[in-house]
This record gives sequence, structure tokens and C-alpha cells, in this order.
Amino acid sequence: MNDKKTTLIEMDNGDEPMSNHSDNPYFAAILEKRLSRRQVLGGSLTAAVASVFGASGMGNLAEAARPGLLPPQVGKPPFALTPTLGFDAIPVTRSDTATLPRGYKAQALIPWGTPITGSRPEFDPVNGNTGEEQEQQVGSHHDGMHYFPIQDDPNGHGILCVNHEYVDQRVFHAAGPTFIDGQRPDDEVRKEIAGHGVSVVEIKKDAVTGEWGVVNESQYNRRITAGTPAEIRGPVRGSDLVKTIHSPDGTMARGTINNCAHGFTPWGTYLTCEENWAGYFVNRTELPREHSRYGVRTTNGRYSWETAQGGADEYIRFDASAKGLDATKDYRNEPNTQGWILEIDPFEPNSTPIKRTAMGRFAHEGAVFAPPQLGQPLTFYMGDDARNEYCYKFVTKARYSKNANGDMLDEGTLYAARFNDDGTGEWLALDINNPKFQAAAAAAGVEFADQADVLVNTRLAADVAGATKMDRPEWGAVHPQTREVYFSLTNNSTRTDESGNNPIDAANPRGPNPFGHIIRWRERGNRSWATKFEWDIFVLAGPESDSQVLPEQGGPALTQDNIFANMDGLWIDQFGTMWIQTDMSGSQQVSGPFGNNQMLAANPETGEIKRFLSGPWDQETTGVVSTPDGKTLFVNFQHPGDRSQPGVFTSNWPDSGAIFRHPGDAEVVPNPDGPRPRSATLVVTREDDGVVGL
Repeated sequence: MNDKKTTLIEMDNGDEPMSNHSDNPYFAAILEKRLSRRQVLGGSLTAAVASVFGASGMGNLAEAARPGLLPPQVGKPPFALTPTLGFDAIPVTRSDTATLPRGYKAQALIPWGTPITGSRPEFDPVNGNTGEEQEQQVGSHHDGMHYFPIQDDPNGHGILCVNHEYVDQRVFHAAGPTFIDGQRPDDEVRKEIAGHGVSVVEIKKDAVTGEWGVVNESQYNRRITAGTPAEIRGPVRGSDLVKTIHSPDGTMARGTINNCAHGFTPWGTYLTCEENWAGYFVNRTELPREHSRYGVRTTNGRYSWETAQGGADEYIRFDASAKGLDATKDYRNEPNTQGWILEIDPFEPNSTPIKRTAMGRFAHEGAVFAPPQLGQPLTFYMGDDARNEYCYKFVTKARYSKNANGDMLDEGTLYAARFNDDGTGEWLALDINNPKFQAAAAAAGVEFADQADVLVNTRLAADVAGATKMDRPEWGAVHPQTREVYFSLTNNSTRTDESGNNPIDAANPRGPNPFGHIIRWRERGNRSWATKFEWDIFVLAGPESDSQVLPEQGGPALTQDNIFANMDGLWIDQFGTMWIQTDMSGSQQVSGPFGNNQMLAANPETGEIKRFLSGPWDQETTGVVSTPDGKTLFVNFQHPGDRSQPGVFTSNWPDSGAIFRHPGDAEVVPNPDGPRPRSATLVVTREDDGVVGL
């Protein structure tokens, strides 16, 4: 998720305006009652995990692997995953490098502009590249990612799929964006569209140096951009709501936009999640609910792509104004083709990406699945990253088998979460055939024509069902053994009660919530497809004076070893370590007590948290995954130097030469006249070749 900026220069960051005006309860009010009662979920969340579910369902993934390839996660975990955080916490840091604990080292891999396909044009650090060249290079603003190991050397050879959330025009172009008589030059628009999307890159570790690099001439290397054709599948396929002049039958879409967090599947495909896509479009005519509830703009798109000088069809599609006699004569429905989960097969480079519409349409932050079990449905958890929006899950209709494939994602039930003040919760079906949903819609005076209408208007459906407004649900993580679900709630500047007042009191001192928290829940019976759950708070983030770990159990405040704010990325690895990544605004990094954005390691059972790394200036730490043996950790640094102006840079990472440092080493200060900053993937290893973090 791009960070939360407040200065005038940073106002157009792509975050959606608050658009939830329903009367649904705020999580703030529920949390106030919950914490004031100091109720505990009958002991630790993990204490009651039944052994029949605790470790089953993982080993069968190998049966689903394609020949010559490994499945996208390790096999059956040990009975008890009790990680030991075997490193010294690094201090709060402000250095234009990565900062790592003693005993660790790092390299920068696939920075923006790395050539990977076609004629592989080199990155031009001074003048910038053309749009055609960018289509053959790694995109900008690395975010969620996944590593798919290859069988010949799973810990040293694989495919890395990386999201590219957006572009910073002040750094992306040599002199910033250009307007000529109110229009954008075609090639600048082409380049920006190519900077978005996903990079699929085959990578390999050198047996001598231990350094990772791109496999040139790889059959797998490809770019999926904001202009790549995609197929619409699921209940929305063929709906009148997605028909356009480009696809009059409503079966095809173009591009994937604002790809933030991600997911993957047991059958070895990548799920990229379309987040703040609405602001890329403009509709100067009357806004239908499927535009207004998501924040489609009324004056111009975020980058004004619709104004491209040549008036080419691939650019004017970002103008969603009604112009023709019906939807097949214009692009009024083009925004409705965005906001989905897009499935990409990294091992089939000629395959067409597929929009899986049964999983809902909103500002998708990610899609993480619960450990699969043979003969049971698959469950995916998702967050809607906007203020006062909801947590969701999707449960497939089909049951998982060794022959499972993406067709499982086209049928199932989408749910939104209601959190009750007694520590219980309920999943509310967003299903036009569900009697409770029908009754709720009738009571609200809202009509849906069919399930496609429900899914295109997922937010409205969740309003109607009575889901709980949350403080910006970001990434989720599911424990590989206990099945506990953790979600980052990054912050909320508009938490108010029914009277418009901030609900500040001793039990709920944050209204608004500037620092965020992590919520967790356990499904009833430990069955991921259940419709009831229990929940509590794992940590209230913030400074030492305003934070607490395991608040309902009377846990401690955070210390200088682990204070953090605005958590975003979240992942629990195969050893049970939870990795927490932060996305503070530039001003908060400069003047707050937390230093640069960082990544922390946590023990989900005990609540122990340590700061593991810190990133360069102005970046967001986001996206984390490891090789199966846990000895190589991939971490993304997005938009270093995002307070830069054209030619005046507030970061020079990674091309300054100082990739990382250790505590006690001199901090690196950026040179405004130095190299252009670039998003990149940090590859972290231990000097003794051990497991990272343990």
C-alpha cells in the first residue's frame, strides 16, 4: 500500500477517499467495549487447536505440483512451531541504506528498470527509458511478491513474481510529468502504464559468489502491465456491468492496476490484487453506485492517462464518462473491470491472466489462503484497504483435491466480517440467494439484479449485510499450523462515532487511530470455512507511551527494540515467525520516534517482537517471502526517495553503492545530486548460512 502522506506535495498519492457512509458499526466502538471487559478467548488462541486440524492438509501439495516444479510452499510443518528470534534487535534508524543485525548481509536484486525480456534494453539512469523499453523491464514500486521454487535447486533457483503498485512521476521521468495544452505525451503515458502491473522473473543463485541474478533468455520472464489483456471469469463474466466498446460481450478486460499485496494458490499460480484502482479513471457524467462507492474521480484521472495526445483507444478507456447510446459504445464500465483478484500462471508465459470475479471487487490488499485439506473447501482471506472498510473471506464451492486448479475460484461464497463486542464474530454471506442477505437488502431498500451486481458492488453488499467498519484492513497472514488469521489494520484518521465525535476514553484512547493494530481470529472448530469465529488483538502499535502487546492478556508496552506504527505487510513463515512491515508517511519517518520504515519479527504465541531491519529514506518496506529452507529472505523496498523533486533526490538507494549497514556503522545521508532512487528487492542472508530470523 502506498504510504499515508499529508503534505501538499504528497496529496495525490492514490489513496481512496473515504466513501463508506453506511450506518454500520465502527470497530472502534466494538474494541472499546471489548477491551474494557478485559475478556480473554478462553486462554491463548492456540491452546485449543485440535490436532486433527493442527498439521493436516499441507503434505498433499506436492501431489498437485507440475512435473519438474515444486509446489509454492513447504510440506507438513512440525507439531509445534515455536520460533526463537535469534538476533539482536536493531535500533531505530535513519540511514539511506538497509540496516541489518550483525551477522547478516544483503544484496539488491531486480531494481526498477532491470531488463528481463524482449531485446532487454538497459536502464537509462539519466534520461529515462521509452515506453517500449519499459515494457521489457522490471516495473516500478515493488510491492507484494512470491517465490516459486524450481525442482532442480529449490533454494537457489526459482521464479519471483513481483507486484508494481504505482509510479512516482517526479522520479519516473527525467524531468517529471509533461502536459502540453492540457494533454499528456503518448510515450509518457505508455511508459507509466508499463511501469504498473507484475514482473515474472526467473532468478538463480550463483554457486560461487552466492549472489542472485536474473536468468537471461528465460522462457518464463514476462511483464503483465496496466495494458495486458485479461479474461473475465466467474459470475461477472458477460454481465452488462462489464460490457465495453472493447469487449461488447463482457468477457475481456485490459490491464491490472495498482497491484499491492498478493497471494498464491496450492496449484502454483500467482494472485495479484488490484487495490486503489478507482482514482485512475474519470467520469464527468453522473456516477453510478459502482463508481461513487469506490471513489472514481470527476475531474481527471490520477495520471490523466485519458488525455494522451494521440487519443488512442488504450488510453481514452480511462475516461469512464457515458458518451454512447449504451455501454458497448464507450468505456463507462471500464472501472468495473478493475478491483479484482487476477490469477497469473508463472510457468505458462503465453497464458492469459484471469480476473476471478467470484472473490469480489474492492481495494484488494491481498488474498491469503488457509492451509488446504483434501476433501474440504479452500478459504482465502482478503482486506479492503480504505478507511472504514471491511475484512472478507471467500470459500470455494468445490472441495480441494490433488487435481485442483483455478476453476475452483469461479464458484463459492464471499463473506464480510462482523466483529461483536464480546469477542465473537460472524461471517455474513454476500449471496443474492442467501435469505439473510435478501432480507437485509430489502430492509435497506437496496436492489441487486443478480450475483454479478452483488460482486461488482461488493462494498455496497457488505454495507447492506451489516459488516464492521475497520481501520484500513491491509495484509493478512494465516498461521501454517494453528490456522489463526492475523490482519494488519494500519491506521484511521476518520474514526468517529454516530455523533461525529472522536470516541476517546480510557478504554479506547485512540480516536482517530494514528498508529494501527493487528487483529487476529480463530474460526469456530478451527475450520476455515466456518461462519463463526473468536477474535482478540495481538498488538496495539505505537510509541512506548501508547502501545501494548496482547492487551487483553495484560501484555507489555512496546520498547525501543520494537516500537513501530502503521503496519502493512504481514507474513508468517514456515517456521512460525511472523514478519511485520510498516508503511509510515514521509513526515512521520522524519519527525516521529520510529525512524525509517522497517520490518519486525514476532512470535505469534508469546508476543515477543524484535526489529529486524530498517530501510532507506522515504521507502515503504513491503513484500516478504523466503526460499523453502528459510536461508534466503526476499524483501521489497518501495519508492525510496518519494519526497524527491525532479533531479533533487531524497534517496539514492540502491545505486549509491551502500546497499546495507550494521548498527554502529555510520548512517548514510542521501546526496540530492546523486543517483536516481529505484525500488528493488533486498535479498537477505546470514553470514553463517543459517535460517534467517532464527
